[in-house]
Amino acid sequence: MIPYFKNVFLFICICMISAMVVAQEKEKEDLETERVVIVKAYTPTISDAFKIKSNPELNDSVTQQKKPIRYSIFSVPVASTYTPAKGRAANIDRPKPIKIFDNYATLGFGNFTSVLAEFYSNFQINRSDNIGLYLHHNSSQGGIEDVELDDKFYNTSLDLNYTSRNRDYTYGLEFGAEHQLYNWYGLPETPVLTPEEIAAIDPQQNYFGIKLGGKVQFDDLYFKKATLKYRFFGDGLSSTEHHVVAKPSFEFEAGDSLINTNFIVDYLTGSFDREFDPALQLPNTYGILNLGVNPSLAILKDNLTVNLGAAVFYSIDTENSDNDFFIYPKITASYRVIDDGLIAYGGLEGDLEQNSYRDAVQANPFVSPTLLIEQTNRLYDAYFGLKGKISDVVSYNVKGSYLSEDEKPLFVHNPRAFIALEGYDYGNSFSYRYDDVTTLSAYGELKFEINKKFTLGASATYFNYDTEDEQEAWNLPEVEASVLLDYQINKQWFLGAQLFYVGERQDIDNTVTAVPTLPLATVTLDSYFDANVNVGYRLNDRLSLFVKGNNLIGENYERWVNFPVQGIQFLGGVTYKFDY
Repeated sequence: MIPYFKNVFLFICICMISAMVVAQEKEKEDLETERVVIVKAYTPTISDAFKIKSNPELNDSVTQQKKPIRYSIFSVPVASTYTPAKGRAANIDRPKPIKIFDNYATLGFGNFTSVLAEFYSNFQINRSDNIGLYLHHNSSQGGIEDVELDDKFYNTSLDLNYTSRNRDYTYGLEFGAEHQLYNWYGLPETPVLTPEEIAAIDPQQNYFGIKLGGKVQFDDLYFKKATLKYRFFGDGLSSTEHHVVAKPSFEFEAGDSLINTNFIVDYLTGSFDREFDPALQLPNTYGILNLGVNPSLAILKDNLTVNLGAAVFYSIDTENSDNDFFIYPKITASYRVIDDGLIAYGGLEGDLEQNSYRDAVQANPFVSPTLLIEQTNRLYDAYFGLKGKISDVVSYNVKGSYLSEDEKPLFVHNPRAFIALEGYDYGNSFSYRYDDVTTLSAYGELKFEINKKFTLGASATYFNYDTEDEQEAWNLPEVEASVLLDYQINKQWFLGAQLFYVGERQDIDNTVTAVPTLPLATVTLDSYFDANVNVGYRLNDRLSLFVKGNNLIGENYERWVNFPVQGIQFLGGVTYKFDY
């Protein structure tokens, strides 16, 4: 049967091959040459892909069907006494918030019969109003080695302020009073005075001051804020000074920029009992009115901040009928080069500085009440600097500047008067000399903030002075440096340190007779290093003990000619914080 089918299948294949050969020969005979004209370029397209909706069925007899698996669980109950507890969130150890008190009192005593007292209190009247009070006293009965005159001092001040914060504006009032006592104890070595002459000298000087002020600030007005301050200052030798400063400010928005305009009214008047030369017996009075305006345009663009401004002053000397007109640049800019890592900044700024008797006393309490009070014309201060963070721990700031000032006040040592009438006439006081001074300075600062408990900062400044008329930039150092440390050891102990270095200074040597044709004889004050350390221990949140050590090097250096400072000083005390 099978051979029969094979013969039939072979016969069918031979027939099909014969038919195909005949058909091809017929097609060759019918082919002719034709002309084909393409009227449109062929543009192929791709059809959208589609998913096959059905899967092919496999008819494979070899494929075996999986047999269903049947299973059953034979469960047997097991006796158990375990009872699971209900879940709950784990406790988080939160740090105890630091209690902030509104009031504190400090009292301390030390060698040289020194006393330190401070009291601060804040009264919250209601949600918007509060009153603050601050009292400070620092005194010493003296005792500097080899000083023949009384060298005691004390400094007491009282400040009161009232602030009210409303919905649309805030205003405040302030009152202050101060009393300072110093002695002109720096007698020169020559000429030598007899014990009787020294005993007849009254070196004591008292300073008194009162201040009144007010301020108001608006949130949604072009009239942004205004301040008004009045200060009276006088001494125990009939010197008086009145100083009034008013500063209204306006603010406008101009697109993405901000325009600020400050107006300044500064009036100073005062008098001294006499000039330094008692033979002249001329009144020494002064009166100066400064009227100024300071417009500025603030531009903020990406990482660039620019303030373009100027200051214009009209100054009236009411005692000498001398008026002057001043114009100063007020340009500052900063650019973030690398976010907080590198910020470049610079500026060109000038100003009219009103010197006063009180400013001189705060800088040098041993001045004589015979000063000549003038203005300082700060023509310009051109500076450029870089600041930023090296890491999350270390930050830096470097700056170079060139400052030009006309009529800059310089402290100089007074010679002994021919007729000694007061306690400052024995070559033991200082006065002002004015000169045009240019100052080239370089400043560098590093700050280490390891964490919130430990900070360390170091800075240094180099000065180079060029004077026009004076032989030296009197009593100005070429180098100043400082190191500040603050360390919270643990919850109870804390530590602080302040280290200061001041380079050499030059002053006039009044023990040598001046010759007009020769340079002035000068005296060089040695550089000095002052180390101060304070340690404290907190008994609880309210009560703490402290010990302070000043001038721990123990050197009786001279900050001013013939005025040595106290040696090693220790002071211990207690601070108590409380609420009413």
